[in-house]
Amino acid sequence: MTSLGWSRNRRNAAVRQTVAWCYRGGSISAEPRINDRIRVPEVRLVGPSGEQVGIVPLAKALELAQEYDLDLVEVAATARPPVCKLMDYGKFKYESAMKAREARKNQAHTVIKEMKLRPKIDPHDYDTKKGHVVRFLKQGDKVKITIMFRGREQSRPELGFRLLQRLASDVEDLGFIESNPKQDGRNMIMVLGPHKKKTEAMAEAREAQAARKADAKANPGRSQNSAEGDEEPSEAPAEAPAEAPAEA
Repeated sequence: MTSLGWSRNRRNAAVRQTVAWCYRGGSISAEPRINDRIRVPEVRLVGPSGEQVGIVPLAKALELAQEYDLDLVEVAATARPPVCKLMDYGKFKYESAMKAREARKNQAHTVIKEMKLRPKIDPHDYDTKKGHVVRFLKQGDKVKITIMFRGREQSRPELGFRLLQRLASDVEDLGFIESNPKQDGRNMIMVLGPHKKKTEAMAEAREAQAARKADAKANPGRSQNSAEGDEEPSEAPAEAPAEAPAEA
């Protein structure tokens, strides 16, 4: 093998090794550099209370961090010189994790539930399906209502339209027609949107849960059946799954 070929193979191997190392996350880290990992001659230092100390040598910044029993954390690596702050890094990471957790807990996701009906649905099934729709809207979710036509029912689309209008009228206190009824092949579809925002529904649900726990703690001898008897009756049977589309 010529020296040129050997040099080329060696260079290609080095490139492959570098790419593999970067793929494993070796070159990119979400963690800021702290203390001895900071490799610059001087930094712009911010004190523990946010006060501006100024540009100081790295050795002096590390000495101050040791004096305050804190960490020297690089908060702006791209600045010239980099900005570093004196802080308790462990406490900072814990508080940041708690804030992120709370933000995820309060985050509202738009969910579209689905309910399927037949044009000639009987009154009992209609009341059951309506109860599910009421529950979904109370939770702050949108509801996609699908009327399924079969056989000769396809020649009577007005049956589905009237059924959708009836359902929208029955739940108008909780939701509104976000998407008007429209034909989609053998189906007719309408979307109901809740008057209540998802975040409001989540907050009310947490308050209700806290109230139930407080009531149970204040009345430890109260039977479960008695407690359930004091609550308002559920709008929909609990045995039907909330996520799965139901057919009439």
